[in-house]
Amino acid sequence: MAGDGGGERVSAAQVSLVLFGGKVSGAAADPVAGYFISRSRRTGAGHLMPWVLGCTPFITVAYFLLWFLPPFTSLRGLWYTSFYCLFQALATFFQVPYAALTMLLTPCPRERDSATAYRMTMEMAGTLMGAAVHGLIVAGAHRPHRCEDAALAGPLAVSPDATRLYSTAAAVLALTYPVCTGLLCLGVKERPDSSAPASGQSLSFLAGLGLAVRHPPYLKLGISFLFISAAIQVEQSYLVLFCTHASRLHDHVQSVVLTILVSAVLSTPLWEWVLQRFGKKTSAFGICMMVPFAILLAAVPTAPVAYVVAFVSGVSIAVSLLLPWSMLPDVVDAFQQQHQHGPGLETIFYSSYVFFTKLSGAGALGISTLSLEFAGYEAGACKQAEPVVVTLKVLIGVVPTCMILTGLCILMVGPTPKVPSQDPSRRQSLQRRTSYSLA
Repeated sequence: MAGDGGGERVSAAQVSLVLFGGKVSGAAADPVAGYFISRSRRTGAGHLMPWVLGCTPFITVAYFLLWFLPPFTSLRGLWYTSFYCLFQALATFFQVPYAALTMLLTPCPRERDSATAYRMTMEMAGTLMGAAVHGLIVAGAHRPHRCEDAALAGPLAVSPDATRLYSTAAAVLALTYPVCTGLLCLGVKERPDSSAPASGQSLSFLAGLGLAVRHPPYLKLGISFLFISAAIQVEQSYLVLFCTHASRLHDHVQSVVLTILVSAVLSTPLWEWVLQRFGKKTSAFGICMMVPFAILLAAVPTAPVAYVVAFVSGVSIAVSLLLPWSMLPDVVDAFQQQHQHGPGLETIFYSSYVFFTKLSGAGALGISTLSLEFAGYEAGACKQAEPVVVTLKVLIGVVPTCMILTGLCILMVGPTPKVPSQDPSRRQSLQRRTSYSLA
């Protein structure tokens, strides 16, 4: 976010406002998405697929405008805030039905787990490919410079060539939305819901949400992964700052991030096998693999240690992303069998889970940012004060360790929801006896 040759750059305060506004809008959109999706009617394309298709054109345009440099300079902060908030809200309306679609593909829990693992692998591979493509396109817009040179150069202007390259990269990546959504529509079909009652007592969104948050297995799953996901977000967010300011690893930042992504992509299929072989509760201990290595990096910040930590962190991140989405369908099935509600509650469970996860991540990152401010962090400074270095070590070592261990302790307390029968006829027979549907 910067101005052209004669314009002004967007200030750091405005960038912080943009990111905060996007976090808030994304979190606020989750219950809204759950409400409208749960009240929508099933069409010929299904119940969730029309939402995915309908959001695609708008999210494509919003993503492109995020990287577009407007001709005016005074309101650029407002421009980026508006479109980033819009993009996050549209992404929520896209992701909630896309994630909940797993519940409507098959009644078999094992097949759902396989579909979830495949989805997570492709999402992480897509993130890796997107970062690589974007980096290759905009590489010509950057030239390496030393910290001491930046102090002499003064304010840097963005050349027209850089503006063109960033717009080209944004257009290329934005086009992946309609392409991938088209492939999804052609290759994935929602399972016909023959069990949905033609009439019956309606269950409002708020009533369904109240039942969901009072369901003990869902409550335990949600709270445990609030801590775990917040720990992962803190670790990811401050690893770059740690490598830049608390160690001499600034030349390895890109390689370390790439190692994390590659490790996460490659280990996801392995974790799917572990989930099937040893159970989901046992697999959760894989998340704490990163704990001793993160502490080691804080104590011994060398390049070999950093790459080992990056690899192990990618493995742990893979299971931390895969496990909750694999356990959530089991919780929904257990809820439906226990309370004898028909299908349709999936979006409530999925949207509220995403909402609380985003909220916890935003809170953890906000508190961490404030701690850096109190320690005396100066944005853009070549060298940070010693309290800042100590704070960064705590943020990538102690804080994630405490959060992960807390989340695992909560997850391990009490029994795991029983996996419902994998026999589709038995499941459909049970659902035909229900008399509730969402209105």
